[in-house]
Amino acid sequence: MAADGAGAAVPRGPDTTLAALLDGHRLVVTCGAGGVGKTTVAAAVGAAAARRTPRRVLVLTVDPARRLASALGMERLGNVEVRVPPARFSALGDDAEGELWVAMLDTKQSWDDLVARHAPDARTRDAILANPLYRNITARFATSHDYIAAERLHEIDVDGRFDLVVVDTPPSRNAVDFLDAPARMAEFFSSRLLRWLIAPYRSRLVTAASRPFLAVADRLLGAQFLADIAEFFILFRTMYDGFVERSVAVERTLRDPGTTFLVVTTLEPAPAREAEQFCGELRRRGLALGGLVLNRTLPEALATGAAAASARALREGSSALGATLAGDLGASARDVARVLDEVADGYDNLAATAAEQEGRATSLARTGAPTVVRVPLVDRDLAELGGLLALGDLLGA
Repeated sequence: MAADGAGAAVPRGPDTTLAALLDGHRLVVTCGAGGVGKTTVAAAVGAAAARRTPRRVLVLTVDPARRLASALGMERLGNVEVRVPPARFSALGDDAEGELWVAMLDTKQSWDDLVARHAPDARTRDAILANPLYRNITARFATSHDYIAAERLHEIDVDGRFDLVVVDTPPSRNAVDFLDAPARMAEFFSSRLLRWLIAPYRSRLVTAASRPFLAVADRLLGAQFLADIAEFFILFRTMYDGFVERSVAVERTLRDPGTTFLVVTTLEPAPAREAEQFCGELRRRGLALGGLVLNRTLPEALATGAAAASARALREGSSALGATLAGDLGASARDVARVLDEVADGYDNLAATAAEQEGRATSLARTGAPTVVRVPLVDRDLAELGGLLALGDLLGA
């Protein structure tokens, strides 16, 4: 237990370690707001598991940032899984028991692969891949990235080549986009708007109700654009049944007992609030919240009454202490006392921030996560394998 600024106890959560969480699952989905260290934590968790156990571990990032590649010293990452050379571990004097593999989602390539696998025939496949609207949607739309990320997760899970897959999900203000994307995609392909757009191109008979809409759309967007839309969705609807089936399959993967969610956050107000809301969403959907990582935290001791008392005592005694130290430091007693006052103020501010963090930690502990891990704010760059393994130790992974 730890105490907050008022002396109240902060629950620490059950004593389930992150290592035990990893050993009990084959798919770990890391989630959280942008900028909380989610990609680094995912890479550290995967590296630690590969070092500690004889498992084949894949870290898959669907975050378009390239931090994972630089952290592992890899020049380039894409859809094809690449093994981190064992020599990288050996060079650190820390041979790995298992294998560490990494990949980064290539949205466009993943969509192309999906179409190639599920189009009913080669002619439909080629027509979809050549359609201008398809190229724009798969390259630019956020929903297409969220959907294909969930699709890729499911694909790797059923492939069975890896014993543990750690997925770094895309950062989002609305963290449930990733979870909702498959169902939203299937819903869109059965929407009334879509039927309105493609009906005139399926039949030469344009209804009186649709004629005014199409006339306005034709003036605003152009006939060729409307034709591209209609062609794209007519072609894509040939894969509609497959979308529905895969949406159900992805949902089944996320609910599988072998899948767990690891929520990463800092204890700053906005990320902590988003993490708490996301944990609630997981509970509401019946998905397994396996753990919380509270990243970049201040020492808990700062939040105690003793810390505040220490700062107060230093401030009150700065004049006398300044006079005592002045001769040894070769400075005036007034200057030394001023520095001591600034130190006391800085410590006081840190103590206040730590107390606020403990309040948020208390609130997050109520989410019921079986594993809660605190990671201190460190003064080293973790953007290399040695740093990731050090972070893995801090995480207890």
